[in-house]
Amino acid sequence: MQLFVNDLTVIDFSYLCEQRGIVGESWIVDVLLDGSLNEENMVLDFGIVKKQIKAIIDDSVDHKLLLPIQATALTIADSIDNEGHEYVDFGSQRGDYYLQSPQCAFAKIASKTIDITSVTSHLHAIIMQELPDNVQGLTLTLRAEIIDSDYYHYSHGLRKHQGNCQRIAHGHRSKIKIYKNEQRDLKLEQQWCQRWQDIYIASTADTITPEQAQLSINAKNKGKNNYLPDHHYFAYTAPQGRFDIAVPKNVLELVDCDSTVELLADFIARQLKAKDNDKNNTYKVVAFEGVAKGAIASV
Repeated sequence: MQLFVNDLTVIDFSYLCEQRGIVGESWIVDVLLDGSLNEENMVLDFGIVKKQIKAIIDDSVDHKLLLPIQATALTIADSIDNEGHEYVDFGSQRGDYYLQSPQCAFAKIASKTIDITSVTSHLHAIIMQELPDNVQGLTLTLRAEIIDSDYYHYSHGLRKHQGNCQRIAHGHRSKIKIYKNEQRDLKLEQQWCQRWQDIYIASTADTITPEQAQLSINAKNKGKNNYLPDHHYFAYTAPQGRFDIAVPKNVLELVDCDSTVELLADFIARQLKAKDNDKNNTYKVVAFEGVAKGAIASV
């Protein structure tokens, strides 16, 4: 007997890629269970599937930075600055990234690369340990949303968030709709998707000096006088702990606001308005945060 739940959840996360750097991603999760009927004549109660299995998936990878621990470009070490925190150093073709975060902000995947296959295998092993004996098989399908327009991948963190969005390197794969004078403008959408492809979005309020950064000895030794001139440094303390990141300038969008989807929609709208010589033109930005959710801003 088989039991299925499509669209069980959406996992929003970022991962390390030797070609692309830190990449924001959003995957939809479908679940198929194989097993015999229990005393309730069910393979498993839908309520358990929707709550327990979803919770396992969310706790394992959602709003985390996924680390391919077999990658030679990756170094992980315990933090000497904060208990229960880790340093992560990673080299990519787009530049080097340096982080410190609580351990809960990272998911360690036993693979050289992060992809659907490696993450599916990781989740499968964890979930199977929690299922009752009558469930003998589990099929997880991780899939990206089908988007018939341009989209972008971005990573960020929200210092004011009380939940997992506070993690400084989690992300999303998002589409966008831009309307100029109430007419959709595909060219503007394409321009912004190109601008924010595999971008890290940081708030000016989170900027720190290199001397204030809590990063690995390796990160400090890489630069002259403990400073990497081609990087920007950001940090904040949130309920889960201290978060630090050094990001290459070429993969960075620095915004004058928090990077909530509401304020990112407003940021784009304000940028469009400011660069338009005709102040009579109006703009509406429909910005998505992952799948099927987002915000709208108009100027």
